[in-house]
Amino acid sequence: MCEVLNYKQEPVATNNRRTCKAVMEEVKEDRPWFGMEQEYTLLDVDGHPFGWPKQGFPGPQGPYYCAVGTGNVYGRDVVEAHYRACMFAGVKIAGTNAEVMPAQWEYQVGPCEGISMGDHLWISRFLLHRTCEDFGIIASFDPKPVNGDWNGAGCHTNYSTEAMRQKDGIVAINKAVEKLSKRHFSHIKAYDHSKRRRRCRLHVIIYLF
Repeated sequence: MCEVLNYKQEPVATNNRRTCKAVMEEVKEDRPWFGMEQEYTLLDVDGHPFGWPKQGFPGPQGPYYCAVGTGNVYGRDVVEAHYRACMFAGVKIAGTNAEVMPAQWEYQVGPCEGISMGDHLWISRFLLHRTCEDFGIIASFDPKPVNGDWNGAGCHTNYSTEAMRQKDGIVAINKAVEKLSKRHFSHIKAYDHSKRRRRCRLHVIIYLF
């Protein structure tokens, strides 16, 4: 994991880590914790969801979430391999589960403090793509991989400061929620980059733990 700089040793336009690190340094006394819930979909090389009938669809959503058993889950061997790769690499992976749509999964990373959250999340994504390569399938983070009445995919953010984790932390939580409410649409704009498809899976609620 590294930052990308230009020949002047300045961060390139897409290097948002430098900006994030500066912000995290400003609030380090608050000891911000993050926990990320990353959803993704496994696809065949033809772009069709892994395990789905090639000329149709599986049964309606309902029996797939946190499921077990053939016909309910697709690609658990990939999920298990990715989990072990993360553990071996030192990524703070903390759980995994089958999601609402068949061939869709989620894993959790954290809690991590400050900028380390982004580092662990990005490496976990890299390892997911690398693991899928060995199995000859694709991992997609597309927010709406299948049109129609099929679950989308996103990344929930769980967040807290030290004050929120102390006795009577609800006071600090309510203050944070009030501040967030005043910047609601600014946050959507920053996340969305005007891509309407992504709005269907934007998680504007920050879960506080």
